[in-house]
Amino acid sequence: MSYDDLMQRAISLADVYRYTAKPNPVVGAIILKDDLIISEGAHENFGSAHAEINAINRAKKKIGIDFNSFDELTLVCTLEPCNHSGKTGPCSQAIIDSGIKKVIIGCQDPNPKVSGTGIKKLLENGIETIVGVCEKEIKDQNKFFFFKHLNERPFISVKIASSKDGKSHNRNGSSTWITCKESRKDVQLVRALYDAILTGGNTLIDDNPRMNARVNFTSNKLKKILLTNKDDINFRNNFFIDADVDVIKERSIKKIVKKYAATDINSILVEAGPKLVNSFLSSGLVDELIIYESPNELGSDGVNWFDEDNAVEKFGFNLESTYKIESDIKKIYKKC
Repeated sequence: MSYDDLMQRAISLADVYRYTAKPNPVVGAIILKDDLIISEGAHENFGSAHAEINAINRAKKKIGIDFNSFDELTLVCTLEPCNHSGKTGPCSQAIIDSGIKKVIIGCQDPNPKVSGTGIKKLLENGIETIVGVCEKEIKDQNKFFFFKHLNERPFISVKIASSKDGKSHNRNGSSTWITCKESRKDVQLVRALYDAILTGGNTLIDDNPRMNARVNFTSNKLKKILLTNKDDINFRNNFFIDADVDVIKERSIKKIVKKYAATDINSILVEAGPKLVNSFLSSGLVDELIIYESPNELGSDGVNWFDEDNAVEKFGFNLESTYKIESDIKKIYKKC
């Protein structure tokens, strides 16, 4: 198998745990002797053993069967082995201690605690180290993690549901679903990818939303963020049920984003009403806009999402992709 083939396999191993490893990056690892795969591993859950450790521990069970010594083996891992102690010990030292003599690394870790130091330690200990295999795929797989460390703030997406004529809801306050059932299911999958979800006080009062990820697989619980200047918060609202919620009265979007830049949160999904959505878009700190558009119109009784035509483009977004979901269209815009 080529290095590319092995790395693609390791990427696939990692991807299984995309909903449970976050906010850590997903990582896959393979240990092989010549063309024989001895063991595989992945970082399965936040705070648990890293991919390299899982692969090494599984390989130990095969010593004397498929191989005689770890110095016969090669380790393939998607991301640079860590070189610091956090919730687990440094993987670089575990690799050195195992006796493995060759390591193939997909991509250097952007985290300043790691970046380059794991590679350097392996090289200093006489381990042949190759870096840069399927690098783009690994960065794409961990786009929130890479963005956070390269830009020193979380990746921010705004998600809205819109009628065909650009309305968010009825002016009279009557409650109605704008998009179809399948679009609403898709939103749950989108939420499950993020570390945190943010809304405003008016949405809390008007809709009493749960804003969790209701999916049929295991996913790490979303951090919830409520922006409000109200003092009479009803903590029995659905938003607070079985949830870790930050209530923030700060009005500056930049200060709010800066607050979370210093945390483990790599990504924030904003789901709110027109006022707060436009505040985020105007701040210049939104990286992606997701619009679920219904074929139905609300007409003059509806409230506009945006105050002017071509607002999305004026905010600096280009349409990247569109998807048909039954009668709805899902549009994804990326910052220019």
